[in-house]
Amino acid sequence: MGILYKAAVAEKRLKHNFILERLQKMGITVSQQGIPLDQLTYEELKYEYVLASFREVDADNSEEKWF
Repeated sequence: MGILYKAAVAEKRLKHNFILERLQKMGITVSQQGIPLDQLTYEELKYEYVLASFREVDADNSEEKWF
């Protein structure tokens, strides 16, 4: 296999693991559909991370009010 292909696969794996670790630090172990996080694709993990980050916003804090 080519070097470029190996680099692309490694980058994809690193991105997947990064998002997975961030979600696990938030205390999330399964997706909204009940699927374990380690079985999700990178795109599905990104979606779960966005949802989790919205839930973490502290609306009582005046600096974080956006509505």
